[in-house]
Amino acid sequence: MSGPHERLVSQLAQIKELSGLSLRALARDAGLSSSSLSRYLTGRLVPPWEAVVALCRVVHRDPRPLRPLWAEADKAGTAPGPRRNDLPADLFDFTGRERETARVEELLRTAGAVVIDGMAGVGKTSLAVHVAHRMAGAYPDGGLYLDLQGFTPGQEPLDPPTALGRLLGALDITHPPAGEQERAALWRSELSRRRALVVLDNAADADRVRPLLPGAGKSAVLVTSRNRLVSLDGVPPVSLTPLADDDAARLFGTVAGVALTGEDEVGQVLDRCGGLPLALRMAGARLRHRPGWTVGVLAERLRDSPARFDAAFGMSLRQLDDPDRRVFRLLGLLPGADFDTGVVAALTGLPPGRCADALDELVDAHLVLESSPGRFRMHDLIRQYAADLAAEEEPASGTAQRRVLDHYRERAETYDRMLPSPHRPAPAPGDPQRAMAWFDLEYVNLIAAFDLAVRLGADEVAVALPQALRVWFFRHRGTDDQVRLLDGAAAAAGRLGRDTERAALLADLGYALAAAGRLGEALAAYREADRSGPADGLAATLALRTGFAHRDLGEARTARESFRRAADLFERAGNRAGHAQALAFDAFVTLRLGQPAQAAGLARAALDRADGPARITGLVTLGVALAHDGNDAEALRHLHEALDLAERNRLQHQQAWCHTYLAVALRETGSPERALEHHRTALALLEPLHEVQLEIECRQAYETTLAAHTAGEG
Repeated sequence: MSGPHERLVSQLAQIKELSGLSLRALARDAGLSSSSLSRYLTGRLVPPWEAVVALCRVVHRDPRPLRPLWAEADKAGTAPGPRRNDLPADLFDFTGRERETARVEELLRTAGAVVIDGMAGVGKTSLAVHVAHRMAGAYPDGGLYLDLQGFTPGQEPLDPPTALGRLLGALDITHPPAGEQERAALWRSELSRRRALVVLDNAADADRVRPLLPGAGKSAVLVTSRNRLVSLDGVPPVSLTPLADDDAARLFGTVAGVALTGEDEVGQVLDRCGGLPLALRMAGARLRHRPGWTVGVLAERLRDSPARFDAAFGMSLRQLDDPDRRVFRLLGLLPGADFDTGVVAALTGLPPGRCADALDELVDAHLVLESSPGRFRMHDLIRQYAADLAAEEEPASGTAQRRVLDHYRERAETYDRMLPSPHRPAPAPGDPQRAMAWFDLEYVNLIAAFDLAVRLGADEVAVALPQALRVWFFRHRGTDDQVRLLDGAAAAAGRLGRDTERAALLADLGYALAAAGRLGEALAAYREADRSGPADGLAATLALRTGFAHRDLGEARTARESFRRAADLFERAGNRAGHAQALAFDAFVTLRLGQPAQAAGLARAALDRADGPARITGLVTLGVALAHDGNDAEALRHLHEALDLAERNRLQHQQAWCHTYLAVALRETGSPERALEHHRTALALLEPLHEVQLEIECRQAYETTLAAHTAGEG
């Protein structure tokens, strides 16, 4: 190791070894997150000096000699990643709020957090986004934005685990831990090494915000809510009231694009808009689009409306022609957070070009916001207004919503077919990166579409969407929605009388539950799938997965029975690869049962039938079995071949598994120091994956090696 960063990593590794603690235990004792500590130990991140001090304190070591080395490493740093910016666009006509803007900025600098509260339509989100853009230079690691859906019509507020999952996903963490506390700790850890500004918009209550706060560090959070979040300790509030008349008149004049005359008429307009920026923008847009009108005419029209929001919204709506008004009403029926022209075309049955023209008119009238090029959203109040109008005036609203569901299903299935997957021989023509980007962009809307399908009884869509998301879910296994969607899809398949499809969905449900560590529930799902009459190939897969669950529960004999049943079913079906996999895992649990010679025979039989990465399990099992019998050189050769396969195919979880059993073999052959190096590598590889069961297995092996090493030194 030559550079200061590498030398610092070496020193930190010595501290960890001296502590005798597992990575998580050391992180806990030092007051760090295990994910951050993993990055420090693997050289992916230079730790803050406070973290070095905390680690030294755990082992009662003076940190001062490390200060010069740390300073060199910190100065060299690591290459910065691209700045992320998820913020909506700032309003070109943002007006007033000078005092509130200054107060919010001051609190962000001093307290690192602030809540903007106030009534609907008063401009909370506009102020939050405006401040976030103004302060972008102070937060070089980016601006994150999340709508918590606290008051969004037709949507349930996001619960903290789901919100944390989406925030971590924005930081490219695709396998977050399952529990809320673990996610919150990881979130705080990630923000502690960044200088980012997080906007949490539309919060329902303090309980849903508290786990999302960044904690210590240089990141900051800006929350908006209609409610006063008085129980949110350490987060000072800034309450918005309607704009004062001078600011309201300035905003109205800016949007209208006219010099205001006639104080009485202007006052009447301001009174009907109630000082609410949302209403003022709509009224101003109405006047701008009617050059023959005066402010007096506008005031008279506003007086004709029975209520304040009807005055603003209704007038903006009446400026449109009938087809555009229909588009607006139907937009209130859309599931999800935002939309594009294609979704609107499906909703309305109009050509995309006509929908694009209508959306332009709605944007000009301030009824729709173009949040980014080609993507649109609506303020919650306007969305509710549109939905209320649709309920009164659109008798075929269910038909329109079903067209939207079909649109999302067809698009999802099309893009899914472009993604490589073990479930299909070859993907369809297309760009897999573009396909995955589409799923990333539309994920929230797809989940909302599934929920709408369940409410409408659209079982065909409810069955299809989770299957189209299968590859996306595999790459984002921490996604909370997966279990809920698969459970609902299996129920829908049952209602349709599709028992074979229901069995496949239940098998996927069991796999998702097992990946989350919910092994008892996984076994129940597998049993239900088996009762549903699975196809022959699926029956073998179910037996294999049942074996995995029993293995992870420590029930080796029951697991071996399942693996042998799977081997028999795969062999009868002529599935050579499946047969090899079942034999390999039979060999592995046989080894666990203390029968290395029989395990070696089964492993060799598996290797005779396997190709490529499918050989990994057999090679690992054979290597460990031979190490038990003292065939050191041959054992290590097989284990290194397995590791090479895992590395060449970029299978990170398999790499961790291979490193773990290389360590076990080295321990058996009397090389505990080298064994510990492989254990540490395995745990570092596992840290970002959050593979619960695999991590338990690897940690148990590590603790055994560590105990053996300590005993040998004693």
